[in-house]
Amino acid sequence: MTSLDDLPIRDDLRGMHPYGAPQLTVPVALNVNENTHPVPEAVVERIVAAVREAVRNVNRYPDREFTTLREALAAYLGGGVMPEQVWAANGSNEILQHLLQAFGGPGRRVLGFPPTYSMHSIIASATGTEWVAAERDAGYDIRPETAVAAIERADPDLVFLCSPNNPTGTPLGIETIEAAYDATRGIVVVDEAYAEFAPREVPTALTLLPGRPRLVVSRTMSKAFAFAGGRLGYLAADPAVVDALRLVRLPYHLSALTQAAAAAALAEAPAMLAMVDDIVRQRDRLLAELPGLGYPTLPSHANFVLFGGVADTRATFDALLREGILIRDVGIPHHLRVTAGTEEETTAFLRALARMTP
Repeated sequence: MTSLDDLPIRDDLRGMHPYGAPQLTVPVALNVNENTHPVPEAVVERIVAAVREAVRNVNRYPDREFTTLREALAAYLGGGVMPEQVWAANGSNEILQHLLQAFGGPGRRVLGFPPTYSMHSIIASATGTEWVAAERDAGYDIRPETAVAAIERADPDLVFLCSPNNPTGTPLGIETIEAAYDATRGIVVVDEAYAEFAPREVPTALTLLPGRPRLVVSRTMSKAFAFAGGRLGYLAADPAVVDALRLVRLPYHLSALTQAAAAAALAEAPAMLAMVDDIVRQRDRLLAELPGLGYPTLPSHANFVLFGGVADTRATFDALLREGILIRDVGIPHHLRVTAGTEEETTAFLRALARMTP
């Protein structure tokens, strides 16, 4: 049988491994930051009706500009964001790929601050863009002066920032985003995949868009909207950025079914986002109870918690898995990450962890 090494694959891809968390069927899956709450039945019916209607014309190509969906996304974001500032794709990973195809590539570099979302560096490599890693401050923070110093050293074509950060959950001050933008000649991408879980009073990078044509704010419907299987990511930016992405997207990249389902889900935003408050309560419960079990936590503005104090991450991961609970080892020594699930799921996790705590 032919192996990958036998094929004429690009040299820079040799030895790499594809992204992927374990896909296991377990009673409590808290490993990939999904919204574990079921989609409300009324929303299911609305989405099914919209997809049924879209199927009537599935013999035709979809709206290449996904006009209705862009209007719905702009209305959801609010704050003066216009439809011509919005771009969407099959998950936020494709959004990042489009950005790197348009503004990165061979001979260009992107600056990131690990530990951060692992797909940032993976997509950079896949597009032939050099990945440059900069250090964070204590507590996984990034102060404005830290960001500026890293940008001045690397002179990147793109800067990737996570707000809040994945996998740590830690917030990113908006003053750091401002400083990073002012310091670079390149595109600044703020990945706000978990923005809906942050405190209401925390300003989003969307507020910085006016007057900043090189700023991009990436979002997803996978988390707060419980739409991970729907695969819909989007961004807000200057219309000129959107024009650049048209140059690299595949024709008709968003299917008519995806457009219809996502627009229907957005029309039910209040019902979908009603789950967010419950998820935040469970996240805050994890932040409060894990230290009492001997596992210190980092502050989190996301729907997950990174906790430390784990003597043997593999043994703890495996012990929880034997109990039917799947969490995530993100590669940070003595730390594990757990998604805030339903009240029942969170209780199951905490009780199982307590049983194995000395």
